[in-house]
Amino acid sequence: MLQDVVIAGAGPNGLMLACELRLAGLRPIVLEKLPERSTEPRANGLVGQVVRMLDRRGLYEPLAGKAGPPEPAAGFVFGALPLRLDLLDDNPLYLLGVPQVRIEEVLQERALELGVEIRRGHELTGLSQTSDAITAQIAGPDGSYELQARYFVGADGGRSLTRKLVGIDFPGVTRDNLVSRTASVTVPDGWVDPATLALTVPGYGTIPPFSHQRTEHGVFVFAPFPGRAPAVSTMEWDEPSEGPVTLAEVQASAQRVLGVELPLSPAEGSGPHVLRRVAGGNSRLADRFREGRVLLVGDAAHVHSAVGGPGLNLGLQDVVNLGWKLAAEIQGWAPAGLLDSYEAERRPVGQRVVMHTQAQSALIAPGSEVTALRELFTELLGNPRNVQHLADLMSGADIRYYEGAHPLVGRWAPDLVLDRGAGPVRLASVTRAARPLLLDFSPDSSFAAQFGDEFADRIEVVAGSTETAGVPMALLLRPDGYVAWAAEGVGAAEREGLRAAAGRWFGVPAQRPLTSATR
Repeated sequence: MLQDVVIAGAGPNGLMLACELRLAGLRPIVLEKLPERSTEPRANGLVGQVVRMLDRRGLYEPLAGKAGPPEPAAGFVFGALPLRLDLLDDNPLYLLGVPQVRIEEVLQERALELGVEIRRGHELTGLSQTSDAITAQIAGPDGSYELQARYFVGADGGRSLTRKLVGIDFPGVTRDNLVSRTASVTVPDGWVDPATLALTVPGYGTIPPFSHQRTEHGVFVFAPFPGRAPAVSTMEWDEPSEGPVTLAEVQASAQRVLGVELPLSPAEGSGPHVLRRVAGGNSRLADRFREGRVLLVGDAAHVHSAVGGPGLNLGLQDVVNLGWKLAAEIQGWAPAGLLDSYEAERRPVGQRVVMHTQAQSALIAPGSEVTALRELFTELLGNPRNVQHLADLMSGADIRYYEGAHPLVGRWAPDLVLDRGAGPVRLASVTRAARPLLLDFSPDSSFAAQFGDEFADRIEVVAGSTETAGVPMALLLRPDGYVAWAAEGVGAAEREGLRAAAGRWFGVPAQRPLTSATR
């Protein structure tokens, strides 16, 4: 039987892609070599546009554990320098402090709810493809077997076997002299302010929570995670230690970085607790994101230093960009070049993330010349325009995939409140099905009337009103939340522009219906 899509990797990216494909009406199969979900602590949260994107799929509330929309962060860091986000009129940087273990749990629940088949303990071993299909060789608990599919997606991490099997190069830079150490710990009583969660270290001073303290000897971070043991992390430019990492090693590293003693005890509670040493680092970008019927997402396509936490932001946005395009290709309604636009749009974003994480790594390195550079950056960050530039860069709010007549075209659709006659609702409440969406706020709903029959199989039409300031009279949104077309008027030129944009992204009407999985 020819499958629609097979995905290697049941991490956040693989699971989210499976959800997007199911919403589009496909039946993906997810392969994961681990027999059970990993409980090993990894990423500690989500940063940037991904938080708002998950809100538009109805996933923010279960992840955040509270009702209501996400709110922008009060502050963040760039290269261990504070970003005064309170200086901004338009703060695009959203944070969601939730461990990756929980992210995977919520995404797996959603995938299973949608009917996704997840095969754990099934490992990819080989790939071969023709012009019509791809064949995956798989080692499962009951032996080896093959799966044939129309497309295969590698969401299998930085050491991606998918990428290696199809011969996609992974050029970049490897650092050998950087050592990161992290441990879940207990700090001395009275050293943590219960109101601010700041850590006061005698002889050094107050360390705000989740801030990067750069000294001439390295970087120190204190992370008091809610509901679990706090963690400390260090970064040093040195040769890695031999043997298993110990709490004493982490404590000694903290003492070298801060220049004073920091007594640490084992973490209390049931965990999971982290005790980890990572030597070296990579900044790499796949030379292409597609080879025939094989595509890459997430760390399989790009890896970078962990500075600023952009990994899941980048990978999950890869996924929502790819999902609807891949579904369109398989369902037969994709206009020419739509699937190729995945790499064209997302690879430059990956390049920018590699750029800014390398820049941040340079800003936290030891040396008096770096200290001087930091002094200059501190002056520059007193200017709100510079803070806005970096906040847009780190969040992904600066992305503009393509140009158009309206300044919103190619950009993330603004958050707005709309009223269809039954009371106001947020845009996030009408984007959960991951369909193309026409928002018509014109007085006589003229755009909705034009599209009501012609594109009914493909584009969901929402006619109503909005009181959100600065919103155009009408917007055409792609399923990934980016604006395909916008208009301030209702003339013939605007109607023709709408038709052209719909054809460019969603094909000629009345080919094959765009279906949606039941929510």
